[in-house]
This record gives sequence, C-alpha cells and structure tokens, in this order.
Amino acid sequence: MKDRLRRLTTDLMRVPGLSGYEGRVRRYLKSQMADLGLASVTDPLGNLIVTLEGDRQAPSVMLFAHMDQLGLIVRKIEANGLVRVERLGGVPEKALPSQEVLFCIGDARDIAGIIANKSHHATGQDEKYRVLPYPELYIDTGLSSAAEVAAAGIDVGTPVVYAPNVVELAGDRLAGTSIDDRAACAVMVEVARALLTIEAHPTVHFVFSVQEEFNLRGALPAAQVLLPEIAIQLDLILATDTPDMAARGDVRLGGGPAMSLYSFHGRGTLNGVIPHPALVSLFDGAARDAGLPLQRSAHIGALTDLSYVQLVGKGVAAIDLGFPMRYSHSSLEVCDLGDLVGLTQLVIEGLRRIDSRFSLDRDHYIS
Repeated sequence: MKDRLRRLTTDLMRVPGLSGYEGRVRRYLKSQMADLGLASVTDPLGNLIVTLEGDRQAPSVMLFAHMDQLGLIVRKIEANGLVRVERLGGVPEKALPSQEVLFCIGDARDIAGIIANKSHHATGQDEKYRVLPYPELYIDTGLSSAAEVAAAGIDVGTPVVYAPNVVELAGDRLAGTSIDDRAACAVMVEVARALLTIEAHPTVHFVFSVQEEFNLRGALPAAQVLLPEIAIQLDLILATDTPDMAARGDVRLGGGPAMSLYSFHGRGTLNGVIPHPALVSLFDGAARDAGLPLQRSAHIGALTDLSYVQLVGKGVAAIDLGFPMRYSHSSLEVCDLGDLVGLTQLVIEGLRRIDSRFSLDRDHYIS
C-alpha cells in the first residue's frame, strides 16, 4: 500500500491543475478508477464522481477530496513581455519571489517562468524586510515582448501554478507542490481498491472535487445530486510540530492520521465544521480497535468545502479527516507516507462499520 500511495501521490503532484482548470488531474484519476473497474461521471462543474454500491439499508456516504490547487491567473502582459498576475486562492505573498512557476497552456506546451525578485545589490534598507504585495510582482518567462508571449500561448486568464515538484526527504517524507490535496486523492483511490474486496460496506460515492481553493463550494453540486447521509472529507490537518506552530496544537508529522474536532474561518468567511458525534465515535472506535493512532485537531484559520456540503438537503452528518502536513500553501509542502497509509486504513475500517444499525441520532451520542 505504501508504495502505491507514494506513486499515486508523486504522480498527482506532478500534474498541474489550478482551480477551474483541473482537467489533467481529473483524467489521471479517472484512468486510475477505471483500472479498478469503476466507472465515473463528470458533472458540468468538473467534479469526478464514482459510485460503489453497497448496503442500501445503511446510510450512504460521500467520501471526497479536492483535486484542484491554488495558484495565479494572468492579469496583464507588459510590452516588454513581463507578466502580471492575480492570486487564485490563499497564496502566501511572502513566499512568492524567486519561485519557479508554470503557465498551463497544454500538454507539452506549458511555459516555465520565474517570479522576479529585485536584485539584492539594488535593494535599499527600507525594502529588505518588506513583503511585496502581489500586484507589484511580475513573472519573467525569458520572452522579450508582449507579441512573443502571446505567440507562446500566454494570454489574460492563463492559469499559473507553482512548478510541479517532488522532493523525497528522509524517513518516508515527501515534499513538493499540491500535497494539499493530491495526497488525499491518492488515499481515495486506495480506499476504493480496498472496498472492492470487502463484501459489507455502505454505498460510497467517491467525489474528486473542484474549485475548493477558489471558493470552497465546488463539491456542492455533487452533494446536491447525491444527497448523502454522511459526508467524510479528506484533506490536510495542520501539523504543529515545528517551532512556529507549537502553540496551535499537538498534531505531529508521522504521528498518524488526524480528526478535526473543530474548524472555523473568521477572516471574512464565517463558516466551519463541528463534526457529527456519531462520526467522532465511529472513527475513535475504528482507530482503537484497529490499533491505529488517531490525532485530534481543533483550529481557527482553515476551512474545507465540507463546511458547505454539511448544509445540503436536510443536513449531512459530517467530519473532516486528514493527514498532518507542514508548510501549507507554499511551493514545498511536506507530508509523511506513513500518515497516508494510516489514513487509508482508518477510512476503510470506519466505512466497514457503517451498516443498517448505524445510528445518526445525535442523542445516542451526547449525554
């Protein structure tokens, strides 16, 4: 399993797929699910949906992870060929200068560029510690005129991502681009593989969702059609085992999968998830009985599309599960393959326990 997760995750990290432009990622995942004998459909927004039928007396489950990534959009091309951009998603401005990027024109036609960083020898004292707002940044492709840039296929609206990159670190740790949330997409494929060999399980709708980094609502059309009774979202959980994060919790990279007990985003988006107690009990028990470590997280400042999926129809029992990850939204995020294996095992064990007797009545769980 670990080797498959390594291959799937690294392959997916190398495929560019900005929010709204997820086609290459979707086609890769569609082929992976087809290799398992699972048919898929794509909705008009771009969500890839695979349904594995199970016990119809059990609550149905939507298991989902987003396949898009954050990045930039071309806003203006200067006469000298330098390119100005808009941010798409929570791109940290302080991490942008000197980054290598990729203009996504099409297979075998993508154009490399670098985000300029003013020459150190010409940087004044008042500039050295200033974070440049993104409108002041520009990208250098090596092309020397607007006409050359246009001839290369770059235009206003062209998607731009961090240059796809994979760095294998010591101890089964991976660094690179878009681990958020390609690692969870890899876990989804492995969960599907395992469920095909398990006789007793609920109906599971695997949804590889779009535009999470853009507006957090890309999964909504899928949820509105599927109307699941349970929604399980897989994404990063903020690792807090570095000096700058230590006060935020006790989630450790390599410490196993994690469960979010509280998430909230207070910066303009008043939403979050307090998980359904039945699902907290389910995964606590599944981890304990399977001998899996299960870390717990509660934090402000991050949000997933589960925040909106939980409000579909009459309401959906919801929980965020995930893998610890360092350095979120930078060009070099870090995860641990052992945590991905543990997350896969946790989800499989939890899904096996959802049968016709599984109760979603809150009063069965809260005293």
